Amino acid sequence: MGHITFVHGMGNKPRGEDLRRLWGRALADGDEPLPLADLGVTTRMVYWADLLYPEPDNNIAAYEGLQEDNADAIDASSVEIAPPTARNGEEAKFLQALRDKMTTLSDAELDFDSPPEKSDIGLERVPLPWFIKKQFLAVFLRDVYYYLFDGEFAPGAGEPVHIQRTVRKRFVDALNAAEVSRPHVVVSHSLGTVIAYDCLKRVPGCPKIDALLTIGSPLGIDEIRDKLQPGWTENDGFLGETVSGQWANLYDLLDPVCGLVPGLARDFLRNGSLVVEDTAVTNDGAWRHSATKYLRQPALREKLRQMLQFGQGS
Repeated sequence: MGHITFVHGMGNKPRGEDLRRLWGRALADGDEPLPLADLGVTTRMVYWADLLYPEPDNNIAAYEGLQEDNADAIDASSVEIAPPTARNGEEAKFLQALRDKMTTLSDAELDFDSPPEKSDIGLERVPLPWFIKKQFLAVFLRDVYYYLFDGEFAPGAGEPVHIQRTVRKRFVDALNAAEVSRPHVVVSHSLGTVIAYDCLKRVPGCPKIDALLTIGSPLGIDEIRDKLQPGWTENDGFLGETVSGQWANLYDLLDPVCGLVPGLARDFLRNGSLVVEDTAVTNDGAWRHSATKYLRQPALREKLRQMLQFGQGS
């Protein structure tokens, strides 16, 4: 048996049940398939895109990693993304520092179809068209901001809600779901890795899990990690109280989210010791951040089999 709680990342997404099926199908595709349903493994998706986007994005081909020629392939949205408005100096400093990690270009320079290449950092080292990079940057800054600072937002005509506290409740409720069985593994992607870490480390009464798998994670970025205090510390950032087994992390060096700081082991120690298992992979195509591309990686399936306690022949 066993159970997996999925946590998606930034940007708009298909409907929650559709997204859960897409992730399951990605694991069952190709070589060394991991067909969860056939193995008796139940799954649930912690879905929160509806809190920041008025309508789900149903471009299924993009989310399967099969379509690379438009902005939907970046897990973003065709909806214009307004930048977050800092409410104080601390928030303004955070947004500027995070933006500086991604690009040295000004807003005016980003408005050009082909902005100058000033350095080889962040987005400037990623071989993507700049109209996609610009949209990605807007989505990344906004979604990270609203979660880490618990900003209020209403994507449609409804009342605004506090994003962090609402997502935290959904995460804890998912971990407490009736169908959860052991071993229980959390598989999180992108900003979903920040959500998983935040809840497992900093939410009182959050249920324990057996293993954690993070993919395409921005947890290594200083500005993000610093916002996970109190909780995270330099010498003991591991989740020893809530994760009884492995924490494995997969990254692609050309993934614009995790490529800046590709490994997590040195920043999430347990009593000063390296325990997080970092693995480098190479996703295909131009957009390397796709969750479904990570889920098709043999290295990920091997880790997940170990966590679920399945042998190679199962």
